[in-house]
Amino acid sequence: MKRFLTLLFYTAFTVCATAQQTQKPVLHGKHWMAITGKPLAATAGAMTFQKGGNAVDAACAMLAATCTMWDVLSWGGETQALIYNPKTKKVIAINAMGVAPTGATAEFFKSKGYNFPPQYGPLAATTPGTPGGIMYMLANYGTLSLEQVLGPAMEMAAGYPIEAQTANSIEKNKDLIKQWPYSKKVFLTHPGEEREAPEAGEIFVQKDLLQTLTKMVEAERAALKKGKSRKDAIMAAYDRFYTGDIAKEFVRGSKEQGGLITMQDMAKWKPIEEEPLKVNYKGVDVYKLQQWTQGPVMLQALNLLENFDLKSMGHNSTRYIHTLYQAMNLSFADRDFYYGDSYFPPQEPMKGLLSKDYAKQRASLIKYDKNNPGIGPGDPYPFEGKKNPYLKLLKERGYELDTTKRNFAPTHDSRNGSSMTDYQDMLWRGTTTIEAADKEGWILSITPSGGWVPATIAGNTGVGMSQRLQSFVLDPVLNPFNVVEPGKRPRVTLTPSLALKDGKPFLSFAVQGGDTQDQNLLQFFLNVVEFGMDVQQAAEAANFNTNQLWLSLGGTNTDDRKPKPGHILLNENTPEAVRNELKEMGYTLSFDERTSGPINAIYFDWKHGSLWGGSSNYGEDYGIGW
Repeated sequence: MKRFLTLLFYTAFTVCATAQQTQKPVLHGKHWMAITGKPLAATAGAMTFQKGGNAVDAACAMLAATCTMWDVLSWGGETQALIYNPKTKKVIAINAMGVAPTGATAEFFKSKGYNFPPQYGPLAATTPGTPGGIMYMLANYGTLSLEQVLGPAMEMAAGYPIEAQTANSIEKNKDLIKQWPYSKKVFLTHPGEEREAPEAGEIFVQKDLLQTLTKMVEAERAALKKGKSRKDAIMAAYDRFYTGDIAKEFVRGSKEQGGLITMQDMAKWKPIEEEPLKVNYKGVDVYKLQQWTQGPVMLQALNLLENFDLKSMGHNSTRYIHTLYQAMNLSFADRDFYYGDSYFPPQEPMKGLLSKDYAKQRASLIKYDKNNPGIGPGDPYPFEGKKNPYLKLLKERGYELDTTKRNFAPTHDSRNGSSMTDYQDMLWRGTTTIEAADKEGWILSITPSGGWVPATIAGNTGVGMSQRLQSFVLDPVLNPFNVVEPGKRPRVTLTPSLALKDGKPFLSFAVQGGDTQDQNLLQFFLNVVEFGMDVQQAAEAANFNTNQLWLSLGGTNTDDRKPKPGHILLNENTPEAVRNELKEMGYTLSFDERTSGPINAIYFDWKHGSLWGGSSNYGEDYGIGW
């Protein structure tokens, strides 16, 4: 009888979850959709569409605006994007991740007492990727000039009313900001006063950044006057940033403050257009960036979950939560050991990792009655006809289950311990997302990041330097594919998503939040595909997060990053019956009011010829459609 009542409770909970009233409405559009992390930046996208630009132009304008607003990234950070090209009907991937600079070796960081590269400061920086990413996408797939696309960002650099979220983050981090003279000059607008950061609504001026953006536009204008094509003129601006006077000042400012980036590092770096990875889940093709991101972890999880009848379990029932938790842990265990920069040896075994047969083998490890705290990396090599060269290293990883001194928060800009308040704060401030689509069929999903507050600004450029070097490891026992080397890209958490159904665009979606990104995106996708939620319901629905993984961002000590088996974040509305059964299965529970993750998404309604936008109800995410 007790089980019967519990089942009824689960069913009622599932119905409520799938039919929930959302806090924000679905956005509807016929011609275009622009969604990102700040209202002003979404407006920049709308302005660009109104100028006649396509989704690529609008996405680049939103990216430029969010960088200028430090949400939570800057111009020296990194960009990773998926683009659907309606002319070729293919998804392409843009790799605009910066690389480790000259001298950034494991031995260098170990000599300074680090177990991981530092979280902050010039030594945390990769080369800037976002400027190159914007100009590459715009030159090759946009329609407007760089000057037109950067117009909103330049106006904002000249002065915009700063929002409370960023202003308060500056105040919170002012002690770190004071270590770097150029950051102090830009961020602390009231030096010596009790509150040294700007106030909410204050007109925040960034003269140096405006000068940098102006130089880029001047380079484009000069090239056009010489008869250069639109594309070549944009790339002239690219050259001025990466090899000209902007690069020289960036490098000088970096070196002055102890950084490693050289002019050669700047000149050698290039954005790369790649083939994305994909799997098919029940007739839907899901696309992710390659293994220099964590994106394939969601693809692995989908392959695993195809072996289960998730819908019959009920949304967020005990069995559903348990099954997803185990599938995510299996996938993250592989991520933590096998993912890295595919342009550096050794070659990652992605064919094996994304094999359906490998997924079936891994799925057989899931225990139905309890959490498995001993989940580790699998052996995908036989599934691509090879022998695993790292079996010895895998045996050395036994200490990964030591759970002491480990916090839950993806603590890339928190110094206040391990409370769930800190965790929530990280979800709010973790980076941003950009979703754009137009009536011609261009679609972009972007998850840019890097150079967040407290950023080290490089000289008089106004450009905040990336902090992404911290996602490397120094010990090959942790991951032989992701050991820091000059010229190498770190394995990042940033993971935009696109899905096609019957050869047509189906969903474009992304989320901020460090290691939680693909956890929340997986659940968002299943909310739509398995449980029939609309795009806004799926974005707001309660998710859960596992902490049984190695943190990609955080402290410089190994203990700061170790997995915490069985720890799970649940929504505070989770029924008591579900809580009790999870405890009986060996889970350690924590709760929060909102656990959906700040997801932004676009659904393509081919029946009615319209766009449906979902904009996160977390913080300042905002969308505009027309």
